[in-house]
Amino acid sequence: MKCMYCQGEMARGTAPFHIDRKDVHVSLDSVPAWVCTQCGEVYFEEAEVNAVQNIIRAVDEQTGKLARTA
Repeated sequence: MKCMYCQGEMARGTAPFHIDRKDVHVSLDSVPAWVCTQCGEVYFEEAEVNAVQNIIRAVDEQTGKLARTA
């Protein structure tokens, strides 16, 4: 598999993922990913994207509950 950015070789590894959402900071230190051995570009597969989206949905739900109780 080639990197879309630099055409370097992609290798399985992990990469961090960070998002700030509704005053909440979500930080995942090592999400499975394809990482370019040349430039470091990261690509996540569908399963990992779905898992991260599920985490974000849960954060949205729980922070919504906090806002209602405040």
